[in-house]
Amino acid sequence: MLKQVSVYAENKKGALKIVTGILTEAQINILGSVTNDSAEYGIIRMVVTEPEKAQEILQKAGYLCRLTNVLGIEVEDEVGSLNKVLAAFLESNINVNYQYLSFNRQSGKPVMVLHTDDCEFVEKCLAAKGFQMTEV
Repeated sequence: MLKQVSVYAENKKGALKIVTGILTEAQINILGSVTNDSAEYGIIRMVVTEPEKAQEILQKAGYLCRLTNVLGIEVEDEVGSLNKVLAAFLESNINVNYQYLSFNRQSGKPVMVLHTDDCEFVEKCLAAKGFQMTEV
């Protein structure tokens, strides 16, 4: 299971650059990310090489951060791959809260990073259906 760092940042010019700069200084690589915004604040969700360290240094810099379990599902780089994963979710009555893309640095295959309400249950369910979980 992957750990995701969620960072709550003010929605203003340069805010994302400051966060990525802090991670760069700490030699932490961002493996996948998605940013959602609202009028005043945004949530930067990232899978990084050292999630606990990232959370610690970002909190020291004044950011509200949270670690969350997410699933990394390796898929083929072909039409319909995400649809197959989502069909398995629907078949098992599982809701996806959000998803974004990364890739497996060893195999070069795409990795769908997904969040659900019960990642541990979903991980077992998808493994039983033949899907390959990865740590990105």
